[in-house]
Order: sequence, then C-alpha cells, then structure tokens
Amino acid sequence: MNRSDNAVLQRARKMDADALAWIYDEFSPAIFAYAYRLTGDSYLAEECVSETFSRLLQSLRAGGGPQDHLKAYLYRIAHNWVTDQYRRAAPAAESWEDENESVSKDVPTTQARIEEREQKMEIRNALRVLTADQRLVITLRFLEDQTIEQIALALQKPAGAVKALQHRALQTLKKALSKPDKG
Repeated sequence: MNRSDNAVLQRARKMDADALAWIYDEFSPAIFAYAYRLTGDSYLAEECVSETFSRLLQSLRAGGGPQDHLKAYLYRIAHNWVTDQYRRAAPAAESWEDENESVSKDVPTTQARIEEREQKMEIRNALRVLTADQRLVITLRFLEDQTIEQIALALQKPAGAVKALQHRALQTLKKALSKPDKG
C-alpha cells in the first residue's frame, strides 16, 4: 500500500464518501473475480463483494479495520465469506442433461462449451478438497498472480508457511485431478 492508498484509508476511516467509493471501485472487480472463480456463480460472487465491503464499513465504523494492506484485508474477508458458503451447503450437482436440452445442437461449439464447463466444475470440486487456507493460497498465487509475500500478509502467516501450504495444496490438487474418470 503506497502513501496515497494510506491517505485514502485514513479518509475512509472518517467515512469520506469519495474515499469509500475509490476503495470500492479499485478493489471490487478483483474481489468479484476471486469469488466467482471459487463459487462459479455470479450471484454468489456479487453477494461476496457486497458482504466484503459491508464488513469493511462495519469495521471502520467501529474504529477497527486495516491499518495498512487494505487489499490483503479485503481478500481475507472475501475468503472467509466463501469458506462459510462451502460450509453451509454441500456442492450442488449440476444436471448436464437439463443444460444440454437448452443448448441448440446446431451450434458447432456446444461440445467445446460442455467440455469447458465440465473442466471448470472438476477444478472447482478439486478446490473444495483443499483446506480453506490452501484454497486461498492457490487462488491468490495462480489466479490473482500475487507473490508469496502478499499472500503471507493476507493470511497473516510467515512466507515459509505459505510456501508449505502451496506445496501441499498442489500435491492434493494433482491427486484429485489425476483420478481416473468414473463411468
């Protein structure tokens, strides 16, 4: 976080509307993308963004919130929200038959779209096998392209612990994704 970001955060603590709008505009697209990658549902991703910024506001009003590293703080809130969603509901089985009925068979890319959706669902299911911290590390490292140090800030853990989480997560994903198809 640079000096101008720190100044915006200080203004946000005073509930300055321009500062709060800047924070939302600056970070909401990344939080949405993060939540969407993990949930695969745009409605849930929008809800995550809303809840993340609502929690930030509550925290700032109460005199809390981040002193610095606002981005890491926001990712942590979003991460906790997504983790709560995983705990609340078992993964919903998608019905490929229903989806295929609504897609025209005349469209040449239908099979490619179906395969892409199946692959994304397989990856999401594999991510569900990971612990919450492992899932956050993998998402931030490989989808958000953050450094080990940035992730360590978000998790409030040493960089070595983040590297260990990443290693174990990759091993778990490798096993989950290399299982032969049942069928």
